[in-house]
Amino acid sequence: MKLTTIKYTAIVLIFSLVSCQDLVDGDGNINVDPNNPVSTEYQSVLTTAGVGQVLVQNGINSRMAGIFAGTHTGIDRQYGGYNSYTVTTSDFDGLWDDIFVNAFRNARLSRTLAAEQGITGVTIGICQVLEALSAGTAASLYGDVPFDELSSVEFPNPRFESQSEVYGKIQSLLDEAITNLNAGTGRPVTNSEIFFDGDPAAWIEVAYTLKARFYMHTQEYGLAYAAAQNGISGEDHSMLAPFGTAIEASNLNWQLFELETQGNDIAISDFLVGMVDPSSASYRGNAKTNETARFEFLFQSSTNGFQLNTTENGFAGQTTPSPIVTFQENLLILAEAGARTESFATGLGHLNDFRTYMSSGGYMLGANAADIQYDAYDAADFDNGGIENTDGISSDNALLREIMEERYITLLSQIEVFNDVRRTMNESDVRVPVQPNSGNQLPQRFLYAQSEIDRNENLPTTLPSLFEPTEVNQ
Repeated sequence: MKLTTIKYTAIVLIFSLVSCQDLVDGDGNINVDPNNPVSTEYQSVLTTAGVGQVLVQNGINSRMAGIFAGTHTGIDRQYGGYNSYTVTTSDFDGLWDDIFVNAFRNARLSRTLAAEQGITGVTIGICQVLEALSAGTAASLYGDVPFDELSSVEFPNPRFESQSEVYGKIQSLLDEAITNLNAGTGRPVTNSEIFFDGDPAAWIEVAYTLKARFYMHTQEYGLAYAAAQNGISGEDHSMLAPFGTAIEASNLNWQLFELETQGNDIAISDFLVGMVDPSSASYRGNAKTNETARFEFLFQSSTNGFQLNTTENGFAGQTTPSPIVTFQENLLILAEAGARTESFATGLGHLNDFRTYMSSGGYMLGANAADIQYDAYDAADFDNGGIENTDGISSDNALLREIMEERYITLLSQIEVFNDVRRTMNESDVRVPVQPNSGNQLPQRFLYAQSEIDRNENLPTTLPSLFEPTEVNQ
Protein backbone atom coordinates (compact mmCIF):
# COMPACT_ATOMS: atom_id res chain seq x y z
CA MET A 1 0.00 0.00 0.00
CA LYS A 2 1.29 3.47 -0.89
CA LEU A 3 1.73 5.69 2.18
CA THR A 4 1.46 9.46 2.09
CA THR A 5 3.77 11.53 4.28
CA ILE A 6 1.87 14.09 6.32
CA LYS A 7 3.33 17.27 7.78
CA TYR A 8 0.92 17.64 10.66
CA THR A 9 2.07 21.09 11.70
CA ALA A 10 1.75 22.39 8.15
CA ILE A 11 -1.95 21.65 7.95
CA VAL A 12 -4.25 24.25 9.45
CA LEU A 13 -7.27 22.50 10.94
CA ILE A 14 -10.35 24.09 9.45
CA PHE A 15 -12.17 24.20 12.76
CA SER A 16 -10.45 25.33 15.93
CA LEU A 17 -13.19 26.25 18.38
CA VAL A 18 -13.41 24.32 21.65
CA SER A 19 -17.13 23.59 21.84
CA CYS A 20 -19.70 22.21 19.43
CA GLN A 21 -20.93 25.69 18.49
CA ASP A 22 -20.88 25.24 14.74
CA LEU A 23 -19.23 27.44 12.17
CA VAL A 24 -20.91 25.93 9.12
CA ASP A 25 -24.07 27.39 7.72
CA GLY A 26 -26.79 25.48 5.95
CA ASP A 27 -25.01 25.88 2.61
CA GLY A 28 -21.75 24.48 3.96
CA ASN A 29 -19.76 27.73 3.99
CA ILE A 30 -17.26 28.52 6.75
CA ASN A 31 -18.20 31.70 8.60
CA VAL A 32 -14.99 32.88 10.19
CA ASP A 33 -16.62 36.31 10.08
CA PRO A 34 -20.42 36.22 9.59
CA ASN A 35 -20.12 39.32 7.42
CA ASN A 36 -17.32 37.92 5.26
CA PRO A 37 -18.04 34.29 4.33
CA VAL A 38 -15.09 32.29 3.06
CA SER A 39 -15.16 29.11 0.95
CA THR A 40 -12.54 26.45 0.15
CA GLU A 41 -12.04 23.39 -2.00
CA TYR A 42 -13.36 20.12 -0.61
CA GLN A 43 -10.04 18.31 -1.11
CA SER A 44 -8.22 20.57 1.35
CA VAL A 45 -10.78 19.83 4.03
CA LEU A 46 -10.73 16.10 3.18
CA THR A 47 -6.98 16.01 3.81
CA THR A 48 -7.48 17.82 7.09
CA ALA A 49 -10.24 15.39 8.10
CA GLY A 50 -7.86 12.48 7.50
CA VAL A 51 -5.17 14.07 9.64
CA GLY A 52 -7.76 14.76 12.31
CA GLN A 53 -8.69 11.09 12.31
CA VAL A 54 -5.05 10.13 12.87
CA LEU A 55 -4.93 12.43 15.90
CA VAL A 56 -8.10 10.85 17.32
CA GLN A 57 -7.19 7.22 16.79
CA ASN A 58 -3.44 7.35 17.57
CA GLY A 59 -3.03 10.31 19.91
CA ILE A 60 -4.04 11.18 23.46
CA ASN A 61 -7.49 9.56 23.13
CA SER A 62 -5.89 6.14 22.59
CA ARG A 63 -3.41 6.68 25.43
CA MET A 64 -6.09 7.65 27.91
CA ALA A 65 -8.14 4.64 26.78
CA GLY A 66 -5.05 2.46 27.20
CA ILE A 67 -4.52 3.59 30.79
CA PHE A 68 -8.18 2.95 31.59
CA ALA A 69 -7.99 -0.49 29.92
CA GLY A 70 -4.79 -1.54 31.68
CA THR A 71 -2.47 -1.67 28.65
CA HIS A 72 -0.63 1.54 29.60
CA THR A 73 0.69 2.79 32.93
CA GLY A 74 0.84 6.50 33.70
CA ILE A 75 3.90 7.33 35.78
CA ASP A 76 4.37 11.05 36.16
CA ARG A 77 2.85 14.47 35.41
CA GLN A 78 -0.49 14.34 33.59
CA TYR A 79 -0.21 10.61 32.92
CA GLY A 80 0.36 9.91 36.60
CA GLY A 81 -2.96 11.57 37.36
CA TYR A 82 -4.72 9.63 34.64
CA ASN A 83 -3.31 6.41 36.07
CA SER A 84 -4.94 7.05 39.47
CA TYR A 85 -8.17 8.14 37.75
CA THR A 86 -7.88 11.64 39.22
CA VAL A 87 -9.16 13.35 36.10
CA THR A 88 -11.28 16.46 35.67
CA THR A 89 -13.59 17.58 32.91
CA SER A 90 -10.98 20.04 31.63
CA ASP A 91 -8.62 17.11 30.98
CA PHE A 92 -10.93 16.13 28.14
CA ASP A 93 -11.15 19.48 26.33
CA GLY A 94 -8.48 18.59 23.77
CA LEU A 95 -9.74 15.03 23.40
CA TRP A 96 -13.27 16.26 22.68
CA ASP A 97 -11.91 18.74 20.13
CA ASP A 98 -9.93 16.07 18.31
CA ILE A 99 -13.05 13.99 17.73
CA PHE A 100 -15.73 16.58 17.09
CA VAL A 101 -13.76 19.42 15.53
CA ASN A 102 -10.67 18.05 13.84
CA ALA A 103 -12.15 14.76 12.62
CA PHE A 104 -15.96 14.69 12.60
CA ARG A 105 -16.88 18.17 11.44
CA ASN A 106 -14.09 18.42 8.90
CA ALA A 107 -15.30 15.14 7.36
CA ARG A 108 -18.88 16.43 7.27
CA LEU A 109 -17.80 19.79 5.86
CA SER A 110 -15.75 18.06 3.17
CA ARG A 111 -18.84 16.11 2.15
CA THR A 112 -20.92 19.31 1.97
CA LEU A 113 -18.30 21.14 -0.08
CA ALA A 114 -17.83 18.19 -2.43
CA ALA A 115 -21.56 18.02 -3.10
CA GLU A 116 -21.67 21.78 -3.74
CA GLN A 117 -18.78 21.43 -6.18
CA GLY A 118 -20.58 18.69 -8.12
CA ILE A 119 -18.62 15.75 -6.74
CA THR A 120 -20.66 12.61 -6.04
CA GLY A 121 -20.10 8.91 -5.49
CA VAL A 122 -16.78 7.81 -4.04
CA THR A 123 -15.74 11.11 -2.45
CA ILE A 124 -19.07 11.42 -0.65
CA GLY A 125 -18.77 7.83 0.55
CA ILE A 126 -15.26 8.38 1.92
CA CYS A 127 -16.41 11.43 3.86
CA GLN A 128 -19.32 9.44 5.27
CA VAL A 129 -17.02 6.63 6.45
CA LEU A 130 -14.78 9.19 8.18
CA GLU A 131 -17.85 10.75 9.83
CA ALA A 132 -19.04 7.36 11.00
CA LEU A 133 -15.63 6.46 12.44
CA SER A 134 -15.51 9.74 14.35
CA ALA A 135 -19.07 9.51 15.64
CA GLY A 136 -18.73 5.86 16.63
CA THR A 137 -15.55 6.61 18.53
CA ALA A 138 -17.28 9.50 20.31
CA ALA A 139 -20.34 7.43 21.22
CA SER A 140 -18.20 4.59 22.54
CA LEU A 141 -16.20 6.89 24.81
CA TYR A 142 -18.83 9.38 26.01
CA GLY A 143 -22.21 7.66 25.61
CA ASP A 144 -24.80 10.26 24.58
CA VAL A 145 -23.29 12.71 22.07
CA PRO A 146 -24.44 15.24 19.46
CA PHE A 147 -24.91 13.95 15.93
CA ASP A 148 -27.66 15.42 13.73
CA GLU A 149 -27.30 19.02 14.89
CA LEU A 150 -23.57 19.37 14.47
CA SER A 151 -23.63 20.96 11.02
CA SER A 152 -25.81 24.02 11.12
CA VAL A 153 -25.65 27.42 12.79
CA GLU A 154 -29.34 26.90 13.49
CA PHE A 155 -28.15 24.76 16.41
CA PRO A 156 -25.46 26.61 18.39
CA ASN A 157 -26.24 24.19 21.23
CA PRO A 158 -26.54 20.85 19.44
CA ARG A 159 -28.83 18.26 20.97
CA PHE A 160 -27.28 15.22 22.62
CA GLU A 161 -28.73 11.96 21.30
CA SER A 162 -28.72 8.64 23.13
CA GLN A 163 -25.78 6.34 22.57
CA SER A 164 -27.96 3.64 21.01
CA GLU A 165 -29.65 6.19 18.74
CA VAL A 166 -26.30 7.44 17.50
CA TYR A 167 -25.06 3.91 16.84
CA GLY A 168 -28.19 3.25 14.78
CA LYS A 169 -27.63 6.39 12.70
CA ILE A 170 -23.99 5.46 12.19
CA GLN A 171 -25.02 2.12 10.74
CA SER A 172 -27.37 3.88 8.32
CA LEU A 173 -24.62 6.34 7.40
CA LEU A 174 -22.24 3.48 6.63
CA ASP A 175 -24.89 1.84 4.45
CA GLU A 176 -25.19 5.10 2.51
CA ALA A 177 -21.41 5.28 2.28
CA ILE A 178 -21.19 1.79 0.81
CA THR A 179 -23.81 2.69 -1.82
CA ASN A 180 -21.86 5.81 -2.79
CA LEU A 181 -18.54 3.98 -2.85
CA ASN A 182 -20.01 1.29 -5.09
CA ALA A 183 -20.82 3.98 -7.67
CA GLY A 184 -17.15 3.88 -8.64
CA THR A 185 -17.17 7.45 -9.94
CA GLY A 186 -16.32 10.73 -8.27
CA ARG A 187 -12.97 9.75 -6.78
CA PRO A 188 -11.28 12.57 -4.84
CA VAL A 189 -8.41 14.60 -6.23
CA THR A 190 -5.19 12.55 -6.24
CA ASN A 191 -3.32 12.66 -2.90
CA SER A 192 -6.10 14.54 -1.11
CA GLU A 193 -7.24 11.38 0.71
CA ILE A 194 -4.34 10.19 2.84
CA PHE A 195 -5.19 6.54 3.51
CA PHE A 196 -5.97 4.85 0.16
CA ASP A 197 -5.77 7.74 -2.32
CA GLY A 198 -9.47 7.34 -2.98
CA ASP A 199 -9.53 3.59 -3.77
CA PRO A 200 -13.24 2.70 -3.43
CA ALA A 201 -12.62 -1.05 -3.00
CA ALA A 202 -10.51 -0.42 0.10
CA TRP A 203 -13.00 2.04 1.55
CA ILE A 204 -15.93 -0.37 1.02
CA GLU A 205 -14.13 -3.03 3.05
CA VAL A 206 -13.24 -0.52 5.77
CA ALA A 207 -16.91 0.53 5.92
CA TYR A 208 -18.01 -3.08 6.46
CA THR A 209 -15.40 -3.66 9.16
CA LEU A 210 -16.59 -0.49 10.89
CA LYS A 211 -20.15 -1.76 10.72
CA ALA A 212 -18.92 -4.95 12.37
CA ARG A 213 -16.93 -3.00 14.99
CA PHE A 214 -19.90 -0.90 16.02
CA TYR A 215 -22.20 -3.93 16.12
CA MET A 216 -19.66 -5.44 18.50
CA HIS A 217 -20.01 -2.33 20.67
CA THR A 218 -23.78 -2.82 20.85
CA GLN A 219 -23.37 -6.58 21.34
CA GLU A 220 -25.33 -7.38 18.18
CA TYR A 221 -22.95 -10.19 17.39
CA GLY A 222 -24.90 -11.81 14.58
CA LEU A 223 -24.97 -8.54 12.65
CA ALA A 224 -21.28 -8.03 13.39
CA TYR A 225 -20.45 -11.46 11.97
CA ALA A 226 -22.45 -10.78 8.80
CA ALA A 227 -20.80 -7.39 8.25
CA ALA A 228 -17.28 -8.68 8.89
CA GLN A 229 -17.67 -11.26 6.14
CA ASN A 230 -17.54 -8.33 3.72
CA GLY A 231 -14.86 -6.51 5.71
CA ILE A 232 -11.15 -5.97 5.20
CA SER A 233 -9.84 -8.93 3.23
CA GLY A 234 -6.11 -8.34 3.37
CA GLU A 235 -3.34 -6.11 4.68
CA ASP A 236 -3.43 -3.84 1.64
CA HIS A 237 -6.89 -2.67 2.67
CA SER A 238 -6.05 -2.01 6.30
CA MET A 239 -6.60 1.64 7.24
CA LEU A 240 -3.25 2.77 8.65
CA ALA A 241 -2.03 6.19 9.71
CA PRO A 242 0.82 7.20 7.38
CA PHE A 243 3.99 8.82 8.72
CA GLY A 244 7.31 10.17 7.45
CA THR A 245 10.83 11.05 8.58
CA ALA A 246 10.31 14.71 9.45
CA ILE A 247 9.86 15.18 13.20
CA GLU A 248 6.38 16.66 12.87
CA ALA A 249 5.36 13.92 10.43
CA SER A 250 6.61 11.01 12.55
CA ASN A 251 4.61 8.22 14.18
CA LEU A 252 2.72 9.76 17.10
CA ASN A 253 3.86 7.06 19.54
CA TRP A 254 7.44 7.56 18.38
CA GLN A 255 7.07 11.26 19.14
CA LEU A 256 5.66 10.42 22.57
CA PHE A 257 8.27 7.89 23.66
CA GLU A 258 11.33 9.28 21.88
CA LEU A 259 10.83 13.03 22.23
CA GLU A 260 8.14 13.95 24.73
CA THR A 261 8.38 11.55 27.67
CA GLN A 262 11.19 9.10 26.79
CA GLY A 263 9.39 6.52 28.88
CA ASN A 264 9.44 8.64 32.04
CA ASP A 265 5.78 9.68 32.09
CA ILE A 266 4.01 6.69 30.56
CA ALA A 267 4.92 3.06 29.92
CA ILE A 268 3.29 -0.18 28.82
CA SER A 269 1.80 -2.09 31.73
CA ASP A 270 3.58 -5.07 33.25
CA PHE A 271 0.25 -6.90 32.93
CA LEU A 272 0.19 -6.64 29.14
CA VAL A 273 3.91 -7.16 28.65
CA GLY A 274 3.77 -10.30 30.80
CA MET A 275 1.21 -11.85 28.49
CA VAL A 276 3.65 -11.67 25.56
CA ASP A 277 7.03 -11.93 27.29
CA PRO A 278 8.35 -15.53 27.07
CA SER A 279 10.36 -15.01 30.27
CA SER A 280 7.31 -13.96 32.32
CA ALA A 281 5.37 -16.22 34.66
CA SER A 282 2.15 -14.90 33.07
CA TYR A 283 3.27 -15.65 29.50
CA ARG A 284 0.39 -17.04 27.45
CA GLY A 285 2.48 -19.00 24.98
CA ASN A 286 2.23 -22.78 24.80
CA ALA A 287 3.40 -25.74 22.75
CA LYS A 288 1.71 -24.26 19.69
CA THR A 289 2.58 -20.60 20.25
CA ASN A 290 5.86 -18.69 20.35
CA GLU A 291 5.35 -14.96 20.98
CA THR A 292 9.05 -14.00 20.94
CA ALA A 293 8.87 -12.16 17.62
CA ARG A 294 5.77 -10.22 18.59
CA PHE A 295 7.23 -9.33 21.98
CA GLU A 296 10.30 -7.89 20.27
CA PHE A 297 8.21 -6.05 17.66
CA LEU A 298 5.92 -4.43 20.23
CA PHE A 299 8.18 -3.56 23.16
CA GLN A 300 11.59 -2.34 24.24
CA SER A 301 13.08 -1.82 27.68
CA SER A 302 12.96 1.61 29.28
CA THR A 303 13.87 3.11 32.64
CA ASN A 304 10.35 2.30 33.88
CA GLY A 305 9.90 -1.20 32.51
CA PHE A 306 8.79 -1.36 28.90
CA GLN A 307 7.61 1.11 26.32
CA LEU A 308 6.47 0.69 22.72
CA ASN A 309 9.31 -0.26 20.38
CA THR A 310 10.49 2.92 18.65
CA THR A 311 13.33 1.34 16.66
CA GLU A 312 13.19 0.95 12.91
CA ASN A 313 10.57 -1.70 12.07
CA GLY A 314 9.27 -1.54 15.64
CA PHE A 315 5.57 -1.08 16.37
CA ALA A 316 6.20 2.61 17.13
CA GLY A 317 9.07 3.19 14.73
CA GLN A 318 9.41 6.70 13.35
CA THR A 319 7.78 5.82 10.02
CA THR A 320 5.81 2.72 11.07
CA PRO A 321 2.14 3.13 10.07
CA SER A 322 -0.26 2.98 13.02
CA PRO A 323 -3.42 0.83 12.96
CA ILE A 324 -6.86 2.42 12.73
CA VAL A 325 -9.12 -0.23 11.11
CA THR A 326 -7.28 -3.38 10.10
CA PHE A 327 -7.36 -6.83 8.55
CA GLN A 328 -6.35 -8.37 11.87
CA GLU A 329 -9.24 -6.69 13.67
CA ASN A 330 -11.66 -8.03 11.07
CA LEU A 331 -10.30 -11.57 11.48
CA LEU A 332 -10.80 -11.38 15.24
CA ILE A 333 -14.31 -9.96 14.90
CA LEU A 334 -15.15 -12.97 12.76
CA ALA A 335 -13.64 -15.24 15.41
CA GLU A 336 -15.45 -13.73 18.39
CA ALA A 337 -18.79 -13.03 16.72
CA GLY A 338 -18.69 -16.40 14.99
CA ALA A 339 -18.05 -18.21 18.26
CA ARG A 340 -20.85 -16.31 19.98
CA THR A 341 -23.54 -16.70 17.31
CA GLU A 342 -22.61 -19.51 14.92
CA SER A 343 -20.72 -22.32 16.64
CA PHE A 344 -17.55 -23.27 18.46
CA ALA A 345 -16.19 -24.68 15.19
CA THR A 346 -16.89 -21.43 13.35
CA GLY A 347 -15.10 -19.34 15.94
CA LEU A 348 -12.16 -21.73 16.07
CA GLY A 349 -11.87 -21.71 12.29
CA HIS A 350 -11.62 -17.93 12.19
CA LEU A 351 -9.16 -17.88 15.10
CA ASN A 352 -6.99 -20.29 13.14
CA ASP A 353 -7.28 -18.00 10.10
CA PHE A 354 -5.80 -15.27 12.29
CA ARG A 355 -3.06 -17.63 13.50
CA THR A 356 -2.22 -18.57 9.90
CA TYR A 357 -1.86 -14.88 9.14
CA MET A 358 0.40 -14.42 12.17
CA SER A 359 2.50 -17.48 11.35
CA SER A 360 3.68 -15.72 8.17
CA GLY A 361 4.62 -12.60 10.13
CA GLY A 362 1.21 -10.97 10.32
CA TYR A 363 1.37 -7.27 11.10
CA MET A 364 4.92 -7.52 12.48
CA LEU A 365 7.71 -5.83 10.55
CA GLY A 366 11.10 -7.46 10.06
CA ALA A 367 10.29 -10.37 12.37
CA ASN A 368 12.66 -13.33 12.70
CA ALA A 369 10.81 -16.34 11.31
CA ALA A 370 12.56 -18.61 13.82
CA ASP A 371 10.79 -16.73 16.63
CA ILE A 372 7.32 -17.10 15.16
CA GLN A 373 5.00 -20.01 15.87
CA TYR A 374 1.21 -19.92 15.65
CA ASP A 375 0.14 -23.47 14.88
CA ALA A 376 -3.54 -24.16 14.36
CA TYR A 377 -5.52 -25.07 17.46
CA ASP A 378 -7.65 -28.21 17.69
CA ALA A 379 -10.95 -28.43 19.52
CA ALA A 380 -9.25 -30.65 22.12
CA ASP A 381 -6.97 -27.76 23.08
CA PHE A 382 -10.02 -26.07 24.64
CA ASP A 383 -11.37 -29.13 26.43
CA ASN A 384 -10.96 -29.36 30.18
CA GLY A 385 -7.25 -29.92 30.73
CA GLY A 386 -6.27 -28.79 27.23
CA ILE A 387 -3.44 -26.34 26.64
CA GLU A 388 -5.97 -23.48 26.41
CA ASN A 389 -8.17 -24.64 29.29
CA THR A 390 -6.09 -25.58 32.31
CA ASP A 391 -8.65 -24.21 34.80
CA GLY A 392 -11.61 -26.31 33.71
CA ILE A 393 -14.06 -23.77 32.29
CA SER A 394 -16.37 -24.69 29.40
CA SER A 395 -14.71 -25.18 26.02
CA ASP A 396 -16.87 -22.40 24.54
CA ASN A 397 -15.67 -19.94 27.16
CA ALA A 398 -12.08 -21.12 26.85
CA LEU A 399 -12.21 -20.31 23.14
CA LEU A 400 -13.77 -16.90 23.75
CA ARG A 401 -11.18 -16.15 26.42
CA GLU A 402 -8.38 -16.90 23.99
CA ILE A 403 -9.97 -14.63 21.39
CA MET A 404 -10.41 -11.80 23.90
CA GLU A 405 -6.79 -12.11 24.99
CA GLU A 406 -5.75 -12.02 21.37
CA ARG A 407 -7.80 -8.88 20.77
CA TYR A 408 -6.28 -7.28 23.88
CA ILE A 409 -2.78 -7.74 22.50
CA THR A 410 -3.46 -7.24 18.80
CA LEU A 411 -5.43 -4.02 19.23
CA LEU A 412 -2.78 -2.49 21.50
CA SER A 413 -2.68 1.31 21.36
CA GLN A 414 -6.19 1.47 19.90
CA ILE A 415 -9.36 2.69 21.58
CA GLU A 416 -10.98 -0.68 20.86
CA VAL A 417 -9.16 -2.31 23.77
CA PHE A 418 -11.04 -0.04 26.20
CA ASN A 419 -14.30 -0.89 24.44
CA ASP A 420 -13.60 -4.62 24.83
CA VAL A 421 -12.76 -4.34 28.52
CA ARG A 422 -16.07 -2.59 29.25
CA ARG A 423 -18.13 -4.77 26.93
CA THR A 424 -17.07 -8.00 28.63
CA MET A 425 -16.98 -6.64 32.19
CA ASN A 426 -19.62 -9.09 33.44
CA GLU A 427 -18.23 -12.16 31.66
CA SER A 428 -15.90 -13.45 34.34
CA ASP A 429 -14.72 -16.54 32.47
CA VAL A 430 -14.10 -14.67 29.25
CA ARG A 431 -12.91 -11.16 30.04
CA VAL A 432 -9.27 -10.18 30.23
CA PRO A 433 -8.82 -9.79 34.02
CA VAL A 434 -7.74 -6.14 34.06
CA GLN A 435 -7.50 -4.79 37.62
CA PRO A 436 -8.10 -1.15 38.63
CA ASN A 437 -5.02 1.01 39.17
CA SER A 438 -6.78 2.70 42.07
CA GLY A 439 -9.82 1.74 44.13
CA ASN A 440 -12.03 -1.16 43.11
CA GLN A 441 -13.62 0.11 39.89
CA LEU A 442 -12.41 0.44 36.31
CA PRO A 443 -13.33 3.62 34.41
CA GLN A 444 -16.38 3.22 32.19
CA ARG A 445 -16.28 6.34 30.04
CA PHE A 446 -14.60 9.63 29.26
CA LEU A 447 -15.95 12.74 30.97
CA TYR A 448 -17.73 15.44 28.99
CA ALA A 449 -15.29 18.24 28.24
CA GLN A 450 -15.43 21.36 30.39
CA SER A 451 -15.49 23.43 27.21
CA GLU A 452 -18.75 21.74 26.24
CA ILE A 453 -20.18 22.01 29.75
CA ASP A 454 -19.53 25.77 29.65
CA ARG A 455 -21.07 26.39 26.22
CA ASN A 456 -23.80 23.87 25.44
CA GLU A 457 -27.04 24.20 27.38
CA ASN A 458 -28.27 20.90 25.93
CA LEU A 459 -25.69 18.84 27.79
CA PRO A 460 -27.34 16.19 30.00
CA THR A 461 -28.47 17.85 33.23
CA THR A 462 -26.91 15.14 35.40
CA LEU A 463 -23.36 14.57 34.27
CA PRO A 464 -22.24 10.94 34.49
CA SER A 465 -19.21 10.03 36.55
CA LEU A 466 -16.10 8.30 35.25
CA PHE A 467 -17.36 4.99 36.65
CA GLU A 468 -20.92 5.07 35.30
CA PRO A 469 -21.36 2.59 32.44
CA THR A 470 -22.60 3.89 29.11
CA GLU A 471 -25.96 2.66 27.85
CA VAL A 472 -24.63 -0.25 25.77
CA ASN A 473 -22.44 -1.53 28.61
CA GLN A 474 -25.02 -1.57 31.42
